[in-house]
This record gives sequence, structure tokens and C-alpha cells, in this order.
Amino acid sequence: MLNESYRRMLDNKSVIRETFMYGKQRAAQIGYENVFDYSLGNPSVPCPAAFTKAMQKLLAEGDPVDLHGYCPSQGDPTFRAAVALHLAQKFRLPYTKGDIFPTTGAAGAISHALRAVTKPGDKVLTFAPYFPEYGPYVAGTGAELLVVPPMAPAFQPNLEMFEQMLTPEVACVLINTPNNPTGVVYSADTLKKMAAILTEKSAAYGHVIYLVSDEPYRDIVFDGKTVPYPASFYQHTLTCFSYSKSLSLPGERLGYVAVCPGCEGERVLVDMMAQISRFTGHNCPPSIIQRAVAQCLDTTSDLSVYETNMKILYDALKNLGFEVERPGGTFYIFPKALEEDANAFCLKARQFDLLLVPSDTFGVKGYVRMAYCIDTDKVRRSLPALEKLAASYR
Repeated sequence: MLNESYRRMLDNKSVIRETFMYGKQRAAQIGYENVFDYSLGNPSVPCPAAFTKAMQKLLAEGDPVDLHGYCPSQGDPTFRAAVALHLAQKFRLPYTKGDIFPTTGAAGAISHALRAVTKPGDKVLTFAPYFPEYGPYVAGTGAELLVVPPMAPAFQPNLEMFEQMLTPEVACVLINTPNNPTGVVYSADTLKKMAAILTEKSAAYGHVIYLVSDEPYRDIVFDGKTVPYPASFYQHTLTCFSYSKSLSLPGERLGYVAVCPGCEGERVLVDMMAQISRFTGHNCPPSIIQRAVAQCLDTTSDLSVYETNMKILYDALKNLGFEVERPGGTFYIFPKALEEDANAFCLKARQFDLLLVPSDTFGVKGYVRMAYCIDTDKVRRSLPALEKLAASYR
């Protein structure tokens, strides 16, 4: 008999993917260049040459048996050591190889981290707006996801409501900065206050409340700034990272969990995640990708195009009368829809071949997400369509 839980999921398909597929169909009708698809966060810049050269060298010179053989359940030792050194130098925290667990992208990192620090019946807190897959990730552990209401338009975490919702049943808090879908970067002040609340509540309840920090956009930041590192503020942090965005390698599915030095359970968490990986069928990302990326940790793709695109879109949206917060990073912008129903607004946008994603899927009403990881020329060519969409509401 079929598993009814998964069959019911067929009725809850991703709005993002549905919009993307509509765009493919529309492109076949009128040409790809005429469809302004802001739906899917798929990097539009190539991976750095250093990664390609590393792959070529490994394939040309590496021992095939060693190169393509199984690696330990905890991941490739070279990759783990390289990541630990990179983090230690960048954030001045004493990470070691034993703190790093390689995963299949940030999704795998979050799933493993959540399973390691929750049990069925626990609560997990996150802040709206949030990545919609958080729901299934948390449900898969047997825990329950609770959502702290948003504070529009700035979308910094609502710490007053957070403190009220941080009950003894909460095992961990799941955050995302820089944030998908808003592009907002959580400030150092916000993270400092959040850490103080977590420390106070952990002491009051007699158990550590973990922080799981989802950070795949950490390297995409604007105006010459740096992203405050949550683990620097709260030691009971599991940092989840992916090279999908920083190195433009989404198809290679490589990320990691970094257990903050001093974290409760630091000595066993990586080994626990290795066991979780074995028994959920996700044992180790590809060895060759781990080894190649280990040689590229101090570089990124040319991410400047995203800041260029952001500035073009932000200025255009403001000039057209949209309410919108200026992103501090990522390749997303989150304007308020010009009518109350964001789904209706996105359907109307399709009349102008603009493909936007309604905010309902992110736990917020009345906004839309635009993923501007597309060619800059296409961003500019989409502006007349945006103007026509705005004019239709005047």
C-alpha cells in the first residue's frame, strides 16, 4: 500500500517550481528572452576557474580507486580540515576538523542538524518570512514548527514575540541570514539580543536551546559589508552552509554543518549526524566534489552581478511606488504587492510575462519574491513590463 503521507504531498507542490515550469512553457511559445522569470533562485554566474582546474587535476592525476572510493561516514578528512581552518581564520573561533560534517547542500545540513538536536514532540521556532521547506524538514524529525510573526517592512526578527513563544518545549531555533525571501541581513544587535534571550531561557528551563543557522547566502552581501556570524554571538549554534551560491555549484549539492566550539554536545554531534546520515540513506556527498571545493574555500564566483541587479530593481521598484526594503544580501528582493492578494497579483504579472512568487508560501501575506539571479540585460529589459504592471493598478 502506498504511503499516504507522501501521496498527500503531491497536492502541495512548490509554487516556486510551478512558476518556473510555467516560464519554461511560456518561453517555448514566445522565446526565452521575452520571459522575465524571477521565480527560481538558481545562480546565474559560473563557478570560479579554480574549481574547474581542481576537478581537472583530480581527474587527471588522482588515483581512481582512491578518488572514487567511499569516504568515512563523517566526510572527507581533507575537506573537513580545510573548512575548519577557513572558518577559524575568518571568524576567529577555534573550529577543528571534528566540528565539521559535510552534507548534500544546505538542505541536508539543516535536516541533519535538526534531527541531532530534537526529538518527536519538541517545538522548533523560526521567523516569518521563511524558506517553505523548513516545514517538511522539521516534520521529518517528529517535531513541530512554530512561526514567529513578521515585522514588516524591515523584517528583522520580532524578538518580543520570540521571547513569548520560547517555551520549555522549544528545543531549537532555526534562522536564515541573509534571508530568503527578503534579502534582509540580521543585524549584530539583533543577534546579540537573540543570544541573550536564548541564554536566559536555557538557564531557566534547565536545557540548552540550540540555534540552527541557515547561511547559504553568507557570501552574497552588499555595500562592502560583512554578515554578522550568529555562532560568534551564541556558542550553542549549528551553522548550515552550502556552496551552491558562493561557488555557483547548486547541482553538486555540497554543504556542511559546523558545530560551534563550546557547543553542548560538541564532541558527539558530528558522529551523531554521521549515524543519522547512514540510516536516512544520505551517506556522504560525492568525494571528488569535497576534495575540489577544499581547494577553493578562499574564493567565490563573481558575485558582484547580484548587487548590480539589486540596485537596478530596487531603484525601479521605489520609483514605481512599491513598498520595498533594500536587500542587504542574497539575490532576492521582497516588494509589497499592489493588491492585498499576492497570488492574484502574481497572476496579473504573468500578463506582462513577469514571473513572480507570492509570499504566502513564505508564511507572509501580501508580498512577492523576485529572484534576480538572471542576466543584468534581462533585468533592464524587464523594467517596462514592471512599469506596465504598476500602471495597471493606477
